[in-house]
Amino acid sequence: MNIEKKFKKLIIISSPSGAGKTTICKFLLKKIKNLELSISFTTRNKRINEIDGKDYYFTDRKDFHSLIKKNYFIEYASVFKNYYGSPLSNITKSFKNNNHILFDIDWQGAKKLRKKFPADIIIDFFILPPNKKELKRRLEKRGRDNKIEISMRLSHAIKEIKHHTDYKYVLINENINETVNNLINIINYNVLISSSEYEVNKKLKFFK
Repeated sequence: MNIEKKFKKLIIISSPSGAGKTTICKFLLKKIKNLELSISFTTRNKRINEIDGKDYYFTDRKDFHSLIKKNYFIEYASVFKNYYGSPLSNITKSFKNNNHILFDIDWQGAKKLRKKFPADIIIDFFILPPNKKELKRRLEKRGRDNKIEISMRLSHAIKEIKHHTDYKYVLINENINETVNNLINIINYNVLISSSEYEVNKKLKFFK
């Protein structure tokens, strides 16, 4: 699927850990041909099956701080004691290729991007799981964290969710295919008319 290239967009996907953000981004990249991923730098350790330069650029704190001093990042943040940053060059490269660019970042990064770019080129989404019980189940299913870490992530998730009101679109990820299709429809609509009037008819039910 090609989305009209006339209006190049910064597409932001944010969510608490376990809501499905990374999987959603992978689906979008497969389904939308003229969409590039902004690959972030991070100081966290590389996980099994992750590829340097494809999933993240893995670096140490010293080099990360050196890049900060050089104003290399358009945005960066500290999450769970690790740093994450988006290079400005990612946007330059994507727009030069006449593509839209996808950001898999948290609310802190999204806030910084909104301050630095015009609102009409940003389409931002906050993704939620159906409820707290399901979020915990998904975190446990991933098998990455112990009970203490899962509890910490759940606590952090509740704080993150308070920022959902900063986003134009909030989607509850009950079914991955439905969520991805909704995202594509919204992106398509925004790109074609260069506005953000499309509304998702879903009520926010998280944690009720």
